[in-house]
Amino acid sequence: RHNCNETNLAQIQLTMRILLVTALVGTLSIRHHVEAFSLQMNAKPIGSSSDGIPPPFRAVASGPPPSSLLRFQPPPKSVLSLRLASTATDVLLTSPTTSETKQGTLGLLTFDLDDTLYPIDPVLNDANNVFVQKMAEYGYSINPQDIVEAGKRIRESAGKNGVAMSHTEVRLEAIRSEMERNMLEKKLAECAEDWATEVKDLTAPLKASAKKWAKSAVSETVVESIYSAWERERHHSAERHLYPEIITALQKIREEHPDVVIGAVTDGKANPMLMVFSLAPYFDFCMSWEDDAAGRTEFYKELGNVDGNADLQWIYKAAIEKGKEIADAKKELKKDIDMDDAPPVWIHVGDDLAYD
Repeated sequence: RHNCNETNLAQIQLTMRILLVTALVGTLSIRHHVEAFSLQMNAKPIGSSSDGIPPPFRAVASGPPPSSLLRFQPPPKSVLSLRLASTATDVLLTSPTTSETKQGTLGLLTFDLDDTLYPIDPVLNDANNVFVQKMAEYGYSINPQDIVEAGKRIRESAGKNGVAMSHTEVRLEAIRSEMERNMLEKKLAECAEDWATEVKDLTAPLKASAKKWAKSAVSETVVESIYSAWERERHHSAERHLYPEIITALQKIREEHPDVVIGAVTDGKANPMLMVFSLAPYFDFCMSWEDDAAGRTEFYKELGNVDGNADLQWIYKAAIEKGKEIADAKKELKKDIDMDDAPPVWIHVGDDLAYD
């Protein structure tokens, strides 16, 4: 009538069984004391007369039942185990206590960064605004979306080698490419004005010469300066937009688990080790797609297979190895190592079940 689902119905049935067993136990206890009382009433008193005439009737009652019988007494564990074999309650009843087995200690704690420790959208907006400003300082009118589109073309033109290119490599090349394109457009417009003609009517040798000039006019120092400004603001903005509870949580973790190794695992460009005003004091390492070209290449190759068995775990395996190296180094510095400690536990925190 109450539309209970199967789980709730099973729990109700289990509760009723436990109450029934409890009632039976209580009934048996009461019956036991009633029988004891009757035996005492019918027993021949000590010092009765020899003629068989009993002395005057005198009621002798046993003491009240112990208080333990008045409290709820759960049925034997064997009974519950049969009823709860497939539930978490049975696990709690049958699992060994702390004294019987050692619980694993927190050895490695890794975090995803973007949208886990801070929201990524405002961070990218701040970084892109600085990018536009820096471009304008050098006389270029290039927006962030131009860089994104240029990056796609660069990966496509690189063919199989494109999958192994890091974010940094692609972005630097995209910035240079867009700056060269911008310089070429300006140079061709100047040439067309000098020759009093349209850009489309300029001769091929003149266009080739202008293209060569534009390529040499873009300074590598300027390209790196613009990119560095974008990346620097990305980290500063991430620090400004950290979720308010992050630092408190990290402090608490460090206090309760002083030997834990804390790292970051990310496929983006962020690095907590560079966030010196917030996250850097709490992190031991950062594992990024930037660090392993071979891993990126293998991942994209497998991603293109018809089986779809791309190894999404290679970056986490690398993080575990890195964490183990740091943990071993820390142990070398400690003299009071407990060789009987249980194996350390690894916990990863992310925002995406598929990729984290």
